[in-house]
Order: sequence, then C-alpha cells, then structure tokens
Amino acid sequence: MKKLMFLILLTTAGLSINKAVAQVNINVNIGSQPLWGPTGYDHVDYYYLPEIESYYYVPERQFVYLNNGNWIFSTGLPTRYQGYDLYRGYKVVINSPKPYRYYSTHKVKYAKYKSNHSQPVIKYSKSPKYYVVKGHPGNSGNKGNFKSSGNSGGKGNGKAKGNSGGKGKGNGKGKN
Repeated sequence: MKKLMFLILLTTAGLSINKAVAQVNINVNIGSQPLWGPTGYDHVDYYYLPEIESYYYVPERQFVYLNNGNWIFSTGLPTRYQGYDLYRGYKVVINSPKPYRYYSTHKVKYAKYKSNHSQPVIKYSKSPKYYVVKGHPGNSGNKGNFKSSGNSGGKGNGKAKGNSGGKGKGNGKGKN
C-alpha cells in the first residue's frame, strides 16, 4: 500500500513539474508595449507603421526609420513625422528579427492600412491585462483614474506628435 501511495504521489509531482515547465516558456511583454500599441497581443517585437513607412522596436523602445538610405534607431521620430498620430495610425505586429530587411515587401503588402484608423489601442482598453502598461488609466500606480471616452476604436483624443511614444511614456501631446 505504501508503494502504491508513493507511486501516485510521484506521478502527481511529475505532472505538476511538466505543467510548470510548459508555463514558464511563454514569452509575454505586455508591460513593454506602448500605450498607443494595438490591443490583442501578448508579445510584440516590432510594429510596422504603414503611414510613415517606419518600424517601432518594442524591447528597446526605439523607432526605426530610413534616413538617406540608412536605417536609424531612435527614441523619437524625425521632424518630418511631427504631425503623425501614433494613437490613430495602424500598427502591423511583426515578430521576426530585423523586419526592416523586408521593408520593400512590407511597404507594398501593408499599404492598404495607411488610412485605417479603426484599430483599438492599449490606452483605451478596459482589459485588466493591459493595466500593467505604465501610463494606462487602469494601472494602480495611476490612482485608478480610468476614464473611458467611449473610444475603443483607437481614435484617441490626443496627438502623439513625433517622438511622444518613443519611451513608452507621454501624454499623447508630444511631451515626454
């Protein structure tokens, strides 16, 4: 009887360990995503921004854009994109290394999203999973000041001019 109990205990422990290992391998970076990022993704490496034909590298919080034939990595966008609204512009999630190597393909493939402003963004999401994002109105560090504008379509009420989202901060008005 003791052997049977020991065998059952050992089997149960083994199953628990297997489940724990499987759960550890999940890669989630919700807290690293900017407030202007689209909802629905637990992990994002890059966003492609079709309207300005640029990328945003989430882990390093850097924009990647072409300047005189060279790819520039910067925490802000250049002045030529000063009027671009990060909350309204469509973002294509790309989870592959160095996607700018395929810029020519992305430029053509995602051109149809240039005037699409219907993508819901993290800032206006009521999903608790986004409360970990710094600056989200549901984040407990923000004293629970969640105000829904009824605007989950990602239209936003602020302009993210140029580099306002570069460090995952900003108030939607271009100030860090």
